[in-house]
Amino acid sequence: MNETLRQRLSALAPVLGLVFVIAVFAVMSDDPEQYLSPRNLRIVFAQTIIVALGAIGMTFIIISGGIDLAVGSTIALAGVVTALGLREGYPPLVAVLGGVVTGGVVGVVNGLAITRLKVLPFIATLGMLGVARGVAKWLGNQQTVNAPATWVNELAVTFPSPSWLLVAPGVWISLLLAVLATFLLQRTVFGRRVFALGSNEAAARACGVPTDRLKVWVYGLAGLLFGLSGVMQMSRLRQGDPTVAIGTELDVIAAVVIGGGSLAGGEGSIWGSLIGALVMAFLRNGSQQMGWPNYVQEIIIGVIIVLAVAADRARRARG
Repeated sequence: MNETLRQRLSALAPVLGLVFVIAVFAVMSDDPEQYLSPRNLRIVFAQTIIVALGAIGMTFIIISGGIDLAVGSTIALAGVVTALGLREGYPPLVAVLGGVVTGGVVGVVNGLAITRLKVLPFIATLGMLGVARGVAKWLGNQQTVNAPATWVNELAVTFPSPSWLLVAPGVWISLLLAVLATFLLQRTVFGRRVFALGSNEAAARACGVPTDRLKVWVYGLAGLLFGLSGVMQMSRLRQGDPTVAIGTELDVIAAVVIGGGSLAGGEGSIWGSLIGALVMAFLRNGSQQMGWPNYVQEIIIGVIIVLAVAADRARRARG
């Protein structure tokens, strides 16, 4: 196959996957018009926010050759911190910043553990998965934290007010951050160094890239986005729940891999990851409408991750 054609098909693969998932569930649904209705699409977009924000952060990490398995716990911790801030009477903006910064701190600690303690990212973030979840339960006294009604509760609503917003404010925030992240990755020295780090860390270090410091920045930046996901999670539930978002890291990683990110590092794109997040959202929405139990969704997601990684390895072998 012509190399140019193969590259174009590879770039279009996430979009084709999204179209395939939508088409399959539209055909299988008893009411395709309902499945493709503007109302259901707004529901899907609202359901995508948390995974989409997480996928933007995870894209930086995976491109740099790392991984973060503590996403779900970080989301829960950030949500509890935000709810506690609101309950204690802090201004909503301060509470939101508290949740976002909490995620950033978790990310920086992950980066320091990886670079200073020389612990593999898989192990460091697996440990943080337990630590962050435990801290969230401690702060919440092992209970959900109810927050008073503020504008924070409107960030992830399916049908926003005013109606001219069309979709939840969190969707627009996600798109804005996607544009900024794309610029950061493609138009700045920082972005080029992230790709260099994931492609060949030894070569990047030999070229003068401060790889350890760069990893701390990458995990810290991603942590901020995971923290914002936690704020959106709290907004959806209207309370901070220390037991929420278990397994969300699988959805986030799957979204990045479906979007063209390589677990070997050096490849990935923000918009591809967002399309991957939409694939996951349509898949879960379609499964719910079909009445499939949750474990079926988990099996499908697991299979998708394996197939996407296998496809990436095959593509690299041909390259």
